[in-house]
Amino acid sequence: MPYLSYHTTHKVIPKLITMSSSIFLLLFLLFLLHILLPTTTEAGGGTGEWQLLQNSIGVVAMHMQLLHNDRVVIYDRTDFGLSKLNLPGGKCRHDPNELVVKTDCTAHSVEYDVVGNKFRPLFVQTNVWCSSGSVGPDGTLVQTGGSYDGERATRIFKPCATCDWEEVQFGLSARRWYSTNQILPDGKQIIIGGRRQFNYEFYPKNDAAANNIYSLPFLVQTNDPAENNLYPFVFLNVDGNLFIFANNRAILFDYSNGRVVRTYPTIPGGDPRNYPSTGSAVLLPLRNLQATNIEAEVLICGGAPRGSFEKTLKGEFIGALNTCGRIKITDPKPKWVMETMPGGRVMSDMVPLPNGNVLIINGAAVGSAGWESGRNPVLNPFLYKTNDPVGSRFVMQKPSAIPRMYHSTAVLLRDGRVLVAGSNPHMGYNFSNVLFPTELRLETFSPSYLDPGSNNVRPTISFPASKSKVKYGQKLKVRFHVAATLDRNDVSVTILAPPFNTHSFSMNQRVLVLEPNVLNDVGKSNYEVEVTTPGSPILAPPGFYLLFVVHQDIPSHGIWVQIM
Repeated sequence: MPYLSYHTTHKVIPKLITMSSSIFLLLFLLFLLHILLPTTTEAGGGTGEWQLLQNSIGVVAMHMQLLHNDRVVIYDRTDFGLSKLNLPGGKCRHDPNELVVKTDCTAHSVEYDVVGNKFRPLFVQTNVWCSSGSVGPDGTLVQTGGSYDGERATRIFKPCATCDWEEVQFGLSARRWYSTNQILPDGKQIIIGGRRQFNYEFYPKNDAAANNIYSLPFLVQTNDPAENNLYPFVFLNVDGNLFIFANNRAILFDYSNGRVVRTYPTIPGGDPRNYPSTGSAVLLPLRNLQATNIEAEVLICGGAPRGSFEKTLKGEFIGALNTCGRIKITDPKPKWVMETMPGGRVMSDMVPLPNGNVLIINGAAVGSAGWESGRNPVLNPFLYKTNDPVGSRFVMQKPSAIPRMYHSTAVLLRDGRVLVAGSNPHMGYNFSNVLFPTELRLETFSPSYLDPGSNNVRPTISFPASKSKVKYGQKLKVRFHVAATLDRNDVSVTILAPPFNTHSFSMNQRVLVLEPNVLNDVGKSNYEVEVTTPGSPILAPPGFYLLFVVHQDIPSHGIWVQIM
């Protein structure tokens, strides 16, 4: 099916019917086109709205993380030269090992204030290029690894008005570049893989005196000449084991005992989905949390056919994959169910939304990840409707005017918008005489659930207060207002863990649906719903979550809750 890419031209509609044809036949053919092409759109079509927030934040948003103070930490890399944002007070970074600029008085990280729509520069000393991270149970961002002098460093960012990065030079046991992090039930994070690292480790270390590097042969088995297994897709399963997908296949892994519990079927077609054949992946919403057997499903979309990266080095650019694979990872005999997107995508981001749907945004239609390796930016997001029938789940969204290529990012905000930034397929900042200039603009995409026409059915939460603490298995009462008549059979509460986003993968993402136990009226157009919070940290690792009330597929603005 056609879709809008950067070089799309207007369709030329041939004369199908002559003047002598019957009006009835014309109307019939137009009706068929309408029902057969529900997800196609021309320039300017589709749902949702875009808004430009900042013309420049000074740095490329290669990595992004929303924190529980409604600030987004953004950072790039330090080894390419000067950014477009000066550090305050004459502060400079001095690095005698730096190859480009040994004294650098520009910022390579910023904190963006969502509510105030403003940003401030942050200071980072060592190289955070292509790194990873997680937010701990107390809301502190722990960033791990990078390149060159930053490859074994960890960096801590505490959410406060004046806080800045704190660095630990050898916080890691191994070099971590292109690795993946996942928060565990005990609040620690596991750091998996990275370039030439076929192993994993924990942060904080299990024992400061002991070896903290554990072999993972699966990463050797999935490594090919183009790698295609960097930034593996990792999810905490409902049984406490880790689902790990790399290249074109997956395992269920008992990280405590270093044991493969299960090997999943290879994704149909056999093409790679990880860097540099970069697709994206989500853990679909977890439901029926009180059931004896809870189902978990993973969705993987896009990527590049095998050999794509090598061909870009020769100036050959081939079309990205247009398929998604969906698998119930908890089934006794799991099978991939394949679906077709409206078009191919590589380097796209998949953003879990508060109503359980998924936004697929950013990326290209041709080529692969890597320097100068992508072509034909895909400007239209795709909305994936998780619970719709197979074959009718994708809905085209309104296009952005800004190409978001290699090193782009996207994260969900508390009010339901999606913050979009980044794009720099060059070795340094390059703004002229290139196909896709370095991009410093910051924008948001508002899904159609934020349309003003939905305001009368949109819930507004009045209780509990934001940043309330809740316990596992707690009966939680949530009060909300809805102006329209409430559909009592279409109310739910969702909690969402804001992920760490880089290189088309959102680490630590998690959406849980809390079905109502009781729903009562508490005044005119005001209601109280009682739900049960997740029963264990295996279902929801400790930390800050966004809580939403969803009515008729329309979410409220979120509030923060801390599960502990």
